[in-house]
Amino acid sequence: MGNTRQRADTVFVGGRVFTGTTSAPIEAAVAVGGGRILAVADETSVRALADGDTEVVDLAGGLLVPGFQDAHMHPAVAGVQMLRCDLSEERSVEGYLAVVAEYAKANPDAAWISGGGWSMDIFPGGTPTREMLDAVVPDRPVLLSNRDGHGAWVNSLALRLAGVDRDTPDPVDGRIEREPDGTPAGTLQEGAVGLVGAHLPVATPDEALAGLLVAQEYLFSLGVTTWQDAMIGVFPGNPDNFDVYVRAAREESLQARVVGALWWDRERGLEQLPELEERRRTGQVGRFNATTVKIMQDGIAENFTAGLLEPYLDHCGCATDNSGLSFVDPQLLDDVVRLLDAAGFQIHFHALGDRAVREALDALAGAKAANGTNDNRHHLAHLQLIHPDDLGRFAELGAAANIQALWAAHEPQMDELTIPFLGSERAALQYPFGDLQRAGARLVAGSDWSVSSPNPLWGIHVAVNRAVPAEAPNAPQSPDTAEDVHGSDRSVAQEPSKPFYPEQALTLAQALTAYTAGSAWVNHLDDVTGTVEVGKYADLVVLDRNPFERPALEIADTRVLRTYIDGRLVFAATG
Repeated sequence: MGNTRQRADTVFVGGRVFTGTTSAPIEAAVAVGGGRILAVADETSVRALADGDTEVVDLAGGLLVPGFQDAHMHPAVAGVQMLRCDLSEERSVEGYLAVVAEYAKANPDAAWISGGGWSMDIFPGGTPTREMLDAVVPDRPVLLSNRDGHGAWVNSLALRLAGVDRDTPDPVDGRIEREPDGTPAGTLQEGAVGLVGAHLPVATPDEALAGLLVAQEYLFSLGVTTWQDAMIGVFPGNPDNFDVYVRAAREESLQARVVGALWWDRERGLEQLPELEERRRTGQVGRFNATTVKIMQDGIAENFTAGLLEPYLDHCGCATDNSGLSFVDPQLLDDVVRLLDAAGFQIHFHALGDRAVREALDALAGAKAANGTNDNRHHLAHLQLIHPDDLGRFAELGAAANIQALWAAHEPQMDELTIPFLGSERAALQYPFGDLQRAGARLVAGSDWSVSSPNPLWGIHVAVNRAVPAEAPNAPQSPDTAEDVHGSDRSVAQEPSKPFYPEQALTLAQALTAYTAGSAWVNHLDDVTGTVEVGKYADLVVLDRNPFERPALEIADTRVLRTYIDGRLVFAATG
């Protein structure tokens, strides 16, 4: 059915359409006009809306899908990293150091060498040393964030300039990795990054805007038309990205739809509530809406800061005295969540360990008891470990499960830095997407870019196969590719890795829905986006094939050919 009175600007024919309203693609054509979807019908009816000025897009057997929506990412920060010393494409110590040396040589006037994208699993124990960086950049300070944003690699000069030495105590929310005599070794975890990061020169407003726009173009090439930026605030080396987004929205260079999650400063308390309300008031400009608050409740499992109900194990498999961190005291968290909920904020939790998940759900239960049911649409991101008793609470509380599917696989960071310290029984509870779905939880999806690739099709591939595609940066490497750093061909065929607890796999339709209609719901945009239906914005993506007709292990081979926002072409593949 459709509006037959309006001329179509564009029609899509010759393929199938995943509307998001059914579990499989349908045979249909789509007409778009005035930025909206005019018709989803048979090809004859759709072509009747066209005239000589209408663009006819032949899907050539491919699939038309709603624009992907990423519910948890950091493009403003990732874009600046892309413009700086970007290590994300390398997979060896030698490769990292070569990039750092090359960047330093090409930027002789840079007071600091900054950037990031290194992976913990490349280094013994996940902790690179200052001497490694000293060997290639001895004369300028270096700070490089790791890919997950929870740590940094620094050289000796950076530590010296920041006054960090063997007598510097660990902050309450972080850790300085040390040599046997207490000297900082060169890796800073969590809150300890700020000890050096506070001295890092901040990117200029123009550089920050350029980074955001570079990131936007990259995301368009992957079919991402909408996202939720999971940290609106100050990040080491970056200006306040609230100002960056507001400027881009006012200048109309921000073409994507963006929800901003305002950072809850865990060093402060309830006194920051009025400031967040003021930011929300002034942060709704054009396509940017700062209507969410981000609370980071714990860290990550790889550096033993994710909050667990039971302690981590040591190398011998014995229990330690460390159960991770709760960045916000649970009693204070209850008050914070209740007040934010009453003020109409959506709350976006970082909750990775099972204790952090429970603390977040407990706080939401308290808010619901105090404030009643509302439409704030709170969500918990990452969810690496959930106690089985808590699976059903997502549906009970109306809280969405915000999954980062690319992590739910056997890869070095999981197999070497996580599973041994959780133990096999607890490790089997990781990333329980299938159990969440069966328990009635609403699934939404994100990437956490620049922590991991923002490619939705790779995330969907892992959600379905519970294994990483060979071309993904975190894929297990064969000996040949591991040794050949700069000349290696990442397209060399590799045996698929063992599925990671395959009973937790999603269907293709479920995973695709999480990345479209699911995230549209959490972004409060489900009334106008997320499905291919008459009247909704024409945020659409053309895929080069119909992955529903191919083997599941080929999902990651799917490519984005065209991306549209409001019916306007924002990306077209070449070649």
